[in-house]
Amino acid sequence: MSRVVGPDEVAARAKLAQLTQEHRDLDTAIADMVQSGNPDLMALARLKKRKLQLKDEITEINNSLLPDIIA
Repeated sequence: MSRVVGPDEVAARAKLAQLTQEHRDLDTAIADMVQSGNPDLMALARLKKRKLQLKDEITEINNSLLPDIIA
């Protein structure tokens, strides 16, 4: 049985993809900065904080996309 996907779900999935890509990009940027040998600690802290914010947003969208299961 297939299910109908509404415009809200499509928008949420698009936003999820965008946030996930940004999260990956930050992961790479953080790793590059750490490997540089002399990272800017303030910039590094900002990147890590943004990455955590993205993780929270990703979790929130994932939770909204999952159907409620009544056990």
